[in-house]
Amino acid sequence: MRLRLCLPPFLRRFGRDEDGAVIMIEFVIFVPLLFSAFLMATELGLYSMRQMFLDRGLDIAVRYVRLNTNVVITHRQLKDMVCDNAGFLEDCKDTLRLEMVPLDLRAFNGFTQPPDCIDISEPVQPVRGFTLGQAQEMMLLRACWAFDPVFPTSGLGRALEKDGSGKARMVSLAAFVQEP
Repeated sequence: MRLRLCLPPFLRRFGRDEDGAVIMIEFVIFVPLLFSAFLMATELGLYSMRQMFLDRGLDIAVRYVRLNTNVVITHRQLKDMVCDNAGFLEDCKDTLRLEMVPLDLRAFNGFTQPPDCIDISEPVQPVRGFTLGQAQEMMLLRACWAFDPVFPTSGLGRALEKDGSGKARMVSLAAFVQEP
């Protein structure tokens, strides 16, 4: 009761007034929905932009490999080439893993295992399936990049599959024929 006496009269009138209560219910229901839709749209836009950067970096690296058949390229050199041409992929050189295998068109099976991604929470694994092709040989190259979602606990960020360190993965594929 004492608290009520301390309040100025306009605050007491405001506390007793019930006008606008119906709008308050709609506000409480719809604002979180709109806010979560905004967060999902932001996450999806950034995911699409990162996917485009990864695809671009992979395409430029594939063009170099395809046209330089007799040049020996290591996994590290190809990864650096992808990351240098990809643009704005954070920690790309530390979280990108490449796989390149020859492809038999008569017995197509693609990659038989899931993407080989880097999991920072586990011990370092050796590079799996990296073979340079010969002239006129069809090759399949897969890049897997691990990244931190912008909003990992809401919407799309929560739906992305994450590894032990909380990083989601993004995969890009490229097929090409080695030039003679």
